Formats: sequence, structure tokens, C-alpha cells
Amino acid sequence: MSNTQAVATRPAVLGDLVPGRLVRDVALVVGAAVFVGIAAQVSVPIPGTPVPVSGQTFAVLLSGAALGLGRGAASMLLYALAGMVGVPWFAEGASGWHMASFGYIIGFVLAGAVVGALAARGGDRSPLRTVGTMAIGLAVIYAAGVPWLMAWTHSDLGKALSLGVRPFLIGDAIKIALAAGLLPGAWRLLRR
Repeated sequence: MSNTQAVATRPAVLGDLVPGRLVRDVALVVGAAVFVGIAAQVSVPIPGTPVPVSGQTFAVLLSGAALGLGRGAASMLLYALAGMVGVPWFAEGASGWHMASFGYIIGFVLAGAVVGALAARGGDRSPLRTVGTMAIGLAVIYAAGVPWLMAWTHSDLGKALSLGVRPFLIGDAIKIALAAGLLPGAWRLLRR
């Protein structure tokens, strides 16, 4: 087998290792949306901010990396749409879009795509590259969440950053460190 053929058949993301294209893709998209919904229930309110700490962002970033651009975005879009129509699987069992943290959920769709695209280019194959990929994904989530929070709370940028970014930085650093161990470890385990 030539190098060109080896590169063409190498899986781009972890989700590509699952056989059966259409059934696989639907199952992965639905499964990732459910995974984020379950992770969202691991939620702790923070005094002084309307945005809780939850497992959502970690699940979003892992899902995007494992599924790639299209499936990563589709799974987060499914998650957002299902929550908007009443599935109570946003953080703290919430649903709908009338909440201070909904901008972050919009950011999940974008982050699923961005992290998925970066992972397909090897952004999840080494710890250092995974740190960069996850940091970019979190920045995308914040870029969507903070303006929504500003509008929701009628606050300026400084106040929104105090409410919706600063309290989460330590937890996000831990999530990035976990992903930097999990994703490259999964690739090593699968010897790809």
C-alpha cells in the first residue's frame, strides 16, 4: 500500500472507526446529543451568576473531536433544538431558549463544528495539540455565550465576563487537561 493510499484510508476522527456509514452517523449524532444532555445534569449553581458549572462543555468538546465537523455540529444542533422544544436536558434540567445561558448552547453548535474540523486535521492526536483544539473550542463557546449573557442581564462586557467566563476558567482548564489525556490516549489505544 502506498503512502497516498494509507493516508486516504486512515480515519480522520474517532467516530470514523465505527462501521456502517448512515446508521453509524445517525447513531453517533443522537448518541452525542444524549451524552451532552446527560453531562448537563452534572450541574452546580454558582452564587452570583446565572450560569451554572456543568459537564456540558466537556461533553461538547469531546463529542466534536470524536465526531468531526459535520456530525459534531449536527449533534449539538440536535441537542439545542430538542432542548428548545422542551426536552429538559440543559443544565439544571432546563429547556427552552429563554435563559441566560442559551448563548453558550448556540456556541456548542459552533464549537462542535470547529473542534471537529480541528480534530480531523490531527488536533486530538497529541496532548499539546488537544490543549490547543479544546482552548479554541471553549473560546468559540464563550464568543457566543458572553454576548447573549450581556443582553440577558443588561450588562456591559466587563460584567458579563465576570458572570460568564471568570468563574469557569479553572474548571475549563481541568476539562482541557482531561481531554488532553483522553483523546490522544484513545488514539494510542486504537493504534491509529
